[in-house]
Amino acid sequence: MYSNKPFFGSRNRSKLINRTIRPIVDYLLLFALLFMVIKTVMVIGFGRISEVTPSNTKYYQWLFTLIAMIYLLRSVICIGFKSYKSDFFIFLSIGLLILFSLTLNVDRNVAWLNNHYFYALLILGLFVFEFSRFDIRNIALVLNPAQLFMFSFGFLIITGAALLELPNATTAPITFVDALFTSTSAICVTGLIVVDTATQFTALGKSIILMLIQIGGIGIMTFTSFFGFFFKGGSSSFSERLVLSDLFSENNVSEIRKTLTKVIFITLLFEAIGAIFLFLNLDREYFTSISDRIKFSVFHSVSAFCNAGFSILTDGITDYRVSRTYPVLYTLSFLIILGGIGFPILLNLYTFIKYKFLSLLSVLRYGRRKDYIPMMINVNSRLVIYTTFFLIVVGTVFFFLFENSHTLKGMDLAGKIAHSFFGSVTPRTAGYNSVVMGQLSVATIVLTIFLMWVGASPVSTGGGIKTSTFAIAVLNALRIARVKKHIEFHKREFHERSVDRAFAIIILSIVILGCASLIMYLIEPDKGPLKILFECVSAFGTVGLSMGITPFLTNSSKFLLILLMFMGRMGILTLLFAMIRKTRTSVYRYPKENIVIT
Repeated sequence: MYSNKPFFGSRNRSKLINRTIRPIVDYLLLFALLFMVIKTVMVIGFGRISEVTPSNTKYYQWLFTLIAMIYLLRSVICIGFKSYKSDFFIFLSIGLLILFSLTLNVDRNVAWLNNHYFYALLILGLFVFEFSRFDIRNIALVLNPAQLFMFSFGFLIITGAALLELPNATTAPITFVDALFTSTSAICVTGLIVVDTATQFTALGKSIILMLIQIGGIGIMTFTSFFGFFFKGGSSSFSERLVLSDLFSENNVSEIRKTLTKVIFITLLFEAIGAIFLFLNLDREYFTSISDRIKFSVFHSVSAFCNAGFSILTDGITDYRVSRTYPVLYTLSFLIILGGIGFPILLNLYTFIKYKFLSLLSVLRYGRRKDYIPMMINVNSRLVIYTTFFLIVVGTVFFFLFENSHTLKGMDLAGKIAHSFFGSVTPRTAGYNSVVMGQLSVATIVLTIFLMWVGASPVSTGGGIKTSTFAIAVLNALRIARVKKHIEFHKREFHERSVDRAFAIIILSIVILGCASLIMYLIEPDKGPLKILFECVSAFGTVGLSMGITPFLTNSSKFLLILLMFMGRMGILTLLFAMIRKTRTSVYRYPKENIVIT
């Protein structure tokens, strides 16, 4: 983990600093910042948030002085080591900034230095910075990537529930079950709610929910790994990159750093663009103040791209101020599609667009195109894009036909098309609805259940069995009908392992949903089997659409939906890999037998 090649000094000096002094300083700083995070949360959650500024007490002044001294000490022990030149400048800058801005100038009347939000964000940012610097190889020795993924989301859910239980986060106290349900729904980017987000939570509570949605949509490991790669200097090892490559499905281990950067950049870029479009298209007759338009735009842009389905309006997108504004519906729809199509596809499209742009520049400058790169849009991207397009088109057409005389009755053609398109996109794990769900026809409910079951694409912000799984199952059925040995798609053959995984996911999802629906029906027989099946599929697909029965469920049913949301966000096979130990591969095979199947 540490470099033993100093500019000067003996090898024993390197071992003493790297194996003894540096770990002690690292852990001391991490625990000091953890203590400050807990103290800040307690003050913000239970007391007056103005107390978090050190200008009101010498308590924070001493803590910031200690942290500044530790950072300066860390910069000193980095001197002389080739692998820690960048760390030296980072630690020195942070230490001097804290020392001169927060410690020595604590009594000065500077507005931004005495802002409680600044101190809360600073403390949280420093803690994330330090936490992300720790090597995950020691954890990887105990937990495999699937277990690491599962425990990270479980930790976030519990932490989110504790934060939502803070008195200042809600307008009225809520039970821990409701806080846990809301936290799970936000982290798993589902959108099912048991309490009204608009009226039950304060600005602090809504900010916590938005933060949980953002972290849950991208993943806690993405955030920590992103900061870790940029702030860990030379200590990032090949084995650590190998662990992260399993987490992010990146075949090229050396490209992990670039992949993380692109994922964060693409997410923030699309959310920013979406927020701008929403802001510009909101009806100013209803959203009179700029602050209201900004709050609505930012919250719903993040929620839509992360496929979360949370809204700060009591009636959600069915609110007349939004449902009648068709550009807002289309903006939300495209954010949902981009967030649910999967980061590998977005990165692949980014590479393709970059190549086309550079090729155009080459033509303008040199009169010739860049060298052609075959299969730039890979088979996985083609399969996901074709399947997504097919499901959206089919869903839009059938929603239009089924609801033409129901929820779409009385609308003009433009409104029917907009709501049909939105109604086809949102079951793909987004959870928004522009029409009243209780007024849908039975045919539309069945169609919505199917779309929720399929869900989004792999390595995305959505859930469900995934579009690629559904596509492989359909292609395999066509292969059997054509009496072919392999699934062929765009002059490529799919590996048998992909087919096995697809059918395992389909079978397990049907079994899980069947058992969950049966158990809930035994607990809640008065809710009706179709509504119960709808809620279970919505939770498992991390969709968030509801027939209106979720807030009235018993605690047992809420825990069942919490489990379904967690399983849907993690993925069935990921949970299996996390729970089942590795078995030895057999070197023998038994004789084959044909089973009669008709």
